[in-house]
Amino acid sequence: MEPLLILAIIMISLALVFYTWGVWAEHRKGKLEPKHLILFLIGLFFDTSGTITMSVIAKGSEVVASGINWHAITGGFAIGLMLIHALWAAIVLKKKNEASQKSFHKFSLLVWLLWLIPYVSGAYLAMGR
Repeated sequence: MEPLLILAIIMISLALVFYTWGVWAEHRKGKLEPKHLILFLIGLFFDTSGTITMSVIAKGSEVVASGINWHAITGGFAIGLMLIHALWAAIVLKKKNEASQKSFHKFSLLVWLLWLIPYVSGAYLAMGR
């Protein structure tokens, strides 16, 4: 396995760890806190970095030559959702609205579940090769 692919897998896996940690810590706490936003941002950083690294690897391969696939579409959508999620968390924290901070976890869980789709499909595609 080439070193760049190993790096990409590690980054995507770190995205899973940090994003999951942030979402479930916030859910268990029952209230959004600044440390949760930091975990969301770290997860977003690793997911974006891992995705960019994987796209560099894919350039010139038959995967890219065949066009955009379902995994690429859901992956781009997931990164966009993670960004919206982090921005919304920052807004909720800035407004200091207790009700919004307590209900934010519903949105977090939805975004996390949708984020898992490209994560799992990417792992599945990799195992098929």
